[in-house]
Parts: sequence; C-alpha cells; structure tokens
Amino acid sequence: MKKEIPLLMLLGGVAAVSASAQENSERDNNDQANRQLPTITIHAPRLTRSLYDTPSAVSILTHEEIQLGQQGVRLDEALDRVPGVFLQNRDNFAQGQRISSRGFGARGTFGIRGLHIRVDGIPYTLPDGQAQIDAVDLDSAERIEVIRGPSSVLYGNAAGGVIDITTGDGSELRRSPVLRLQGGSDDFRKLSLRNGGESGNWVHSVSVSALDFDGYREQSQVEKRVLNARVGYHLDADRSLSALVNLLDMPTAEDPSALTLEEVTEDPRQARDIAIELDSRQSVEQQLIGLHYEDRDAMGGEINVRGFISRRDFEQQLPFPGSSLIGYQRHYYGGGAGYTGAATLGDMSLRHVTGIDLARQKDDRGRRSVDALGDVTGITADEQQNATSAGVFLQTELGVTETLDLSAGVRHDQIRMTIDDRFVDDGRDDSGERTFREWTGSLGLSYRYHPDHQVYATVGNAFETPTFTEFARDDGRGGFNPEIQPQKALNREVGLRGIFGNGLRYEMVAFSVDVDDELIGYEATDGRTYYENAGKTSRDGIELGVDWSFSLAWRLASALTLADYRFDRFDDGSNDFNDNRLPGQPRQVWQNALTWYGNGDRFASLEAQYTGDYYADNANEVTIDDHWLFNLKAGDGWRLGDGATYLSANLGIRNLLDEAYYENVRINAFGGRYYEPAAGRTISAGLELSF
Repeated sequence: MKKEIPLLMLLGGVAAVSASAQENSERDNNDQANRQLPTITIHAPRLTRSLYDTPSAVSILTHEEIQLGQQGVRLDEALDRVPGVFLQNRDNFAQGQRISSRGFGARGTFGIRGLHIRVDGIPYTLPDGQAQIDAVDLDSAERIEVIRGPSSVLYGNAAGGVIDITTGDGSELRRSPVLRLQGGSDDFRKLSLRNGGESGNWVHSVSVSALDFDGYREQSQVEKRVLNARVGYHLDADRSLSALVNLLDMPTAEDPSALTLEEVTEDPRQARDIAIELDSRQSVEQQLIGLHYEDRDAMGGEINVRGFISRRDFEQQLPFPGSSLIGYQRHYYGGGAGYTGAATLGDMSLRHVTGIDLARQKDDRGRRSVDALGDVTGITADEQQNATSAGVFLQTELGVTETLDLSAGVRHDQIRMTIDDRFVDDGRDDSGERTFREWTGSLGLSYRYHPDHQVYATVGNAFETPTFTEFARDDGRGGFNPEIQPQKALNREVGLRGIFGNGLRYEMVAFSVDVDDELIGYEATDGRTYYENAGKTSRDGIELGVDWSFSLAWRLASALTLADYRFDRFDDGSNDFNDNRLPGQPRQVWQNALTWYGNGDRFASLEAQYTGDYYADNANEVTIDDHWLFNLKAGDGWRLGDGATYLSANLGIRNLLDEAYYENVRINAFGGRYYEPAAGRTISAGLELSF
C-alpha cells in the first residue's frame, strides 16, 4: 500500500490553514502596531532568539491560553491547540495523561514517553527516559513552549520533542493574593490560593491547590494537593539567585481500568469488576527543591547554573491479580550549567551555547503478588534500579547574512542503567547493567525572505532508551530483557511561518521521521504490559496553523495535523504487520477555537475538535471511530467596593453535544479491554477573588 495523506484532506487543511498557538494575549488598539511583527522570544531550544529566526516547529502558549477559563488540572487544556500533539486520558489520574508528539509517546501506558519535559528549567524526564507531570502546578504556569522535531535532540533521551513549562515568579501578578474556588460535574472540587509580588530586590510566588474529584466512572476518585513556591533575589542588575520548592501529596488516585466493547455498551460509567475488588489505585508523595543562578554579564556572555534534588514515594495496585502491587522510593537529583556567548567569524555574527546536563535516578523498587480478593500472597521482586545520565551539548547560530541564518547543534549522552536483584527466593541473580553512548545532532537553515515571513529547514537524529519498565522480561525473571534495544530516529522538516498586515499569523510544517527499532508495547495474559522492538517505522505529515485576531473583539485559532504513522517493517515472529498503521494515532486532528473579548475580563469561547479514526492494535483489526468534540467557555469580572478587590467568574461546558467517545485507548490490550469511556456533557464553574 502506498503511504500518502489524502489529497482532499490536505487541500482542506491548507484552505483552513490550521492553528499554531502563537503568542497573542494582547490586542493593540493601534492598527499600525498590529501590522508590525511582534517580538516573540523563545528559550526552549537552548539558544534564546526570536521565533522568526528559529529553524524549528515551536509553539508558544501564553498566560491567557493556559489560564483563561480553564480548570488548571490537565495539560491538554492548553496543549490541545498545538499542531502535531495528541493527548488522551484526561481523568484517569492513576495512569496519567498520554501525550504524543508526531506519534512519539503514544505507547506509554503510564507516565510520559518520547518527550523531554522541563518545568522552570528542571528536567522532569528521568535519566531512563520516563516523565511524570502530576506535580506540575498549572495555576501558576505563565508560559509553555513546545518544540516538535529535530531541534529537540539537544535535550538527549527523547525523540518526539520538548515541553518547557515556566511558572510565574510573582512579578507578573497584577493583584495578590488570588483565591479561586471551582466546582462541577461528578463532584469536581478545587480550591487554590496564590500570593506573590516584588519588594526591593526580592520577588516571590507561592501557589497551593487542593483537588477532590469523584470522576465520571466508578473507581475514579482522586485527591491531590500541590504546592509550588518560588523566591528570587537580584544580587545586582545582571546577577540573580532563585529557589524553587514543589510538593505533591496525592493520597489516592483510583484506576477503573479499561473495558471491553460489550461492557461499554452495557454501562460506560462502570469500572472493571476486578478493579473494584482489588481497589486499584495509586498514592504518591513527592518533594522537589531547585536552585538557579544566572549571570547575564559573565566573560562577555551569560551563565546559567541549576541544581535540584527530589524524593518520590509511590505505591500502586494495578487492576489485575497476580504480581500487581508495586512500590518504589525514588531519589532523583542532578544539575546543569550553560554558557551563552557571541563572537564574529569574518563579517558574520556567531552566537553559541554550550553546557552540561547531569542526573541520577535511584529507585528502591519492589513488587508483590495479590489474589483476587486483594490479599498479599508473597513478594515477587525486590531490586535497586539506578540510572545515571551525563550529556554535553553545543549549539551555534551563524548569521550568514542579515536574513540567512545557519544553525547547528551536537550532543553526546552517556546513560548507565544498573539493576541490583535482591530477590533470592527464585534462586537466580538477575542483576545487570546496560550502558548507552549516543551522539545526536541537528542542522538548520532559516531564511527571513521578508521582515514578517520566514522559511526554514532542519534535519536531526534522536534516540530513546528503554525505561526500566520497558526492560521488563515476560518470562517472569527480573533484570534486563536482553532483546530490547534503544530506538533511533532521523527527523526532517521544512516550515513556513509569518504574519500578515491584518494580524493573521500562520505556520505550515512538513515533516518526515524514520525510526529504527521502535519500542512497541503489548499486554500479556498476566495483565502486565511488556515491550518489543519493531524493525522500522515512519512518520510523515503536515502541520498547519492560523491565529487571527481579525478585530479587537474576535480571535480565531485553528490547528490541523495530517499525518501517516506506519510500520514499514515489523514481524514479531507470528504476525506480519508490515505497512500497518501505528496504533493509537489518528491521521487527522483538527482543533478550532473562536473567542470573543468584551470589556474588561469578559469573554466567550467556542471550541471544536475533530479526531480522526485510528487503530487500537498492531494488526489494525480494532478501529476507534472518529468524533467531534465541542466545548463552550465564558467569563466576566467586576471591581468591588473601592476597586481594590476584583471578582471574576467563569462557566465551562465540555462535550456540549454529549458525544460518546473514548478518553483513552489501551494499545494492544489483552482480552479486548481497550476502552476507557469519556464523560458525556459536563459543567464546571469557578469564582476568583483577588486583592
């Protein structure tokens, strides 16, 4: 079968010119100002520069897009509008959101794979390649930068891209403190409080929140508390020191598990029977401390030094009997340093950043077996898992002419993973070690053929090591599965972006990715998920975007992804999946939002998202139907008393037309249990009081 994207879909997408979420939070009253190219600065691709000089597919989400009328609970609230990104699993907090970028990350049954996650400069992606985002505080998030494609290679063990989240330091707060109370369907309740501001050389922000949510399905309750605090001190005009404290307490996050199609038809709100019997759930406690020193006038350049330490206690009862009660105590620490400088090469300007990233992960991990009643019957695993990563990188940007820039980056990573098997009852010692040494790089060309328009091309390679979970053996033994290898990717993309005089911003990107030894998960008869390498896969697609403030009161944003994700060569010994589509990835995702702005904080927004059909299995025999999803949000604000106190309110309706669809699909599930039904029409409302 020939790999292609349907021509009619492509032409329709070009006509609609879908949406990149570019920065547009302020609408200038001056029509002439609207015709000027805004200065949008990006930081995530290591070298700070203007967006329109960057040879990368980058989307920037601002405070408005993250916060306006949102619940502040899930990343999809903001990331849905980024082309190339597909999100699932909104409400199963025991498994976490599944985020994929250009098809990378879809395989993760829990945690985030294939993406490098950073929050305030601290890597939330562990040395073994897995990330958890349950401690991210969206109530204080001010900016999210998303890189798709080759430029992400400068962050190491990830092939799909980078999500870089920045929380506010308090200087941006117009009023403080801010108290927010929310409620909604299925007993959704959330209380949050934020305080911050500047005083002399000091700046601070403290944000706390408490979430209680019963969930749409049975066995879906979650209780979650988050604290995110930042304090900074300006030593002088160029030097600053800041500290971050992040605390997570999630005493319970229940897991209703997946259903068969017959069970969905019978009652989509039900949980799997064994999930109720076992009371499947997880509990998490995590503490993180980070430090950041910045000197913007050091040796003619800029120096940034960061360090962090984190501790995480985790326990989870998976929704099946057997070896299904797992727990670990994790210590994760590391740091990094970078130097940014500038020089000249003949008549050409040369900017560069070089640095080092170091991290260590120590997991004291155990696994116990339980019977069908949830009683512990024995210990099945006891091991110490350690992963150490060290990476050095260099990125340069050469201004060949005033309009032509050449970018190049290179990185070397060494990742050492060890398992100390302490379980002796089986009479075996499955201790072992795996070490990976990888070179990655990218090369990009950016041509600003008009002050307001840019064309670029980039090529780069990337790799992903298997995580400790993905190294698990399906023969009942511990240690490393010797058959599993890292996957490696070659990324290519060509893009256009710009802005027209009427305020219309656009982005068009064509990408092609070849992957060797793609890691694919499958669910075995014992209920656990194991992994294997596919021979070769490919990802080809187009990402289109438009963001148009066509008047002071109206804004239209749209994001369209047309892609073909496919097995080129994959034979698992008993099945030939050659030329089948990769499971879990639709070929079309189209996100639209039309927003009206009134006086003050008055707004109303209608969202429409189309998700094309896709498969739940490698054999392409289980089809997940396409669907449309409509959401409505509105809000207003009022000054109280003498004007020092401000009250705002918002109302949201999700799934306005009560569409039946799946919030998550478990890939290659055993026994036909692929489906996690999504909620029907739900309502949420919030009140915010600020002083």
